[in-house]
Amino acid sequence: MENWLVVGGCGREYVLAQTLAKSPNRRVYAAPGNVMMNKLPRVESVAIGEMDFPELAKFASDHQVHCTVVGPEDPLSAGIVDYFEARDLPIFGPNKQAAQLESSKTFAKRMMQRSGILTADYREFTDVTVALSYAHVQQPPLVIKADGLAAGKGVIIAKSSLEAIDAVEKLTANGSKKILIEDYLAGEEFSLFAMVNGTTFVTMPIAQDHKRLLDGDLGPNTGGMGAYSPVPHVDAKVKQAAVDEIIKPILTSMANAGMPFSGFLYAGLINTPKGIKVIEFNVRMGDPETQVVLPQLKSDLGELILQLKQGKHPTAEWQSGEFYLGTVVASRDYPRNVVNDRELPVFSDAHVKVSYAGVRQLDNRIVSHGGRVLMVTASAANLETAQARVNAALDADVDQNDYTFRHDIGFRALDQS
Repeated sequence: MENWLVVGGCGREYVLAQTLAKSPNRRVYAAPGNVMMNKLPRVESVAIGEMDFPELAKFASDHQVHCTVVGPEDPLSAGIVDYFEARDLPIFGPNKQAAQLESSKTFAKRMMQRSGILTADYREFTDVTVALSYAHVQQPPLVIKADGLAAGKGVIIAKSSLEAIDAVEKLTANGSKKILIEDYLAGEEFSLFAMVNGTTFVTMPIAQDHKRLLDGDLGPNTGGMGAYSPVPHVDAKVKQAAVDEIIKPILTSMANAGMPFSGFLYAGLINTPKGIKVIEFNVRMGDPETQVVLPQLKSDLGELILQLKQGKHPTAEWQSGEFYLGTVVASRDYPRNVVNDRELPVFSDAHVKVSYAGVRQLDNRIVSHGGRVLMVTASAANLETAQARVNAALDADVDQNDYTFRHDIGFRALDQS
């Protein structure tokens, strides 16, 4: 029996652990995991924080962990891979230097420029007064970004000069020492993921995330309110162009710069009239995209990771013919405020699956604990049916006095069909 360790405890890690544990010869530990992961076959949560590198490494050593897979960005940017590799502990993810592709937007922009990869024109600022002056005179819309990690909430789209000034003030007040002001890009956004070792990689099905809180893409940005995959209007030709023009060049540039990439690479892309451009890179799987992408994998995820780490060129087999759609159920006042300790919905519809994130044990009950609590997913031969199955389960079983969710996940594809 192989022991594996997944670092993290949200919906992404729930599905990572679940997918790895499909092999009957594998036991998966999740640190810290969450209480609902213990209900998955061959998965067990362990009470070690994702930033407690000494305890994580000790656990991996004591339990002869075959490989550790890191879910969230914070431990990666803080150097968990370096820490494990210094102790000869197998781990899948980028080291601290390579993780700058996500932890520093200016680093990512410079690597893109070096690689000839299309992205939005931008200016970077460390002086808030200069940034405010620039924002005041530029033609909106503008995109204001914090340079560092911000839990998916460090990007503000400003539709007026006043909104741009407010965005600069908000990000700097929240501690951002450097901000970027970018031109706004118009086009179709999509997410492309790859499992990587150096310049060898395996791509995954295209997904599309929904960042805004409310139906119709209204309301504030969130960590993500739902996703679907594959994306019918982003065809194989567009995906191949993204691979050739973005994935291959960035991996080559990273290797040539002496910081070869390993782990999961996320490219947030937009198909514009002037070509495919990069909105951002992440150095881990997305949440909620993981929950609709990994269930499509027919190959063994653990074997793919090990083969990549061994320098091989594995081939992944993915399902074809079905669409996977998932909607996040969040605390009622998310993202402004989080009300914890609400009763969890109980879903009775056999057509849907549930992955859990913000949950905890309270006495003998399992209750909500966090902004994004769970995600309901369904698959079907067409996107409309998948969406209808998810919405029917949500409307039947979720108390909207306690929780909020969208009804229109997948609307961009459905509007074009």
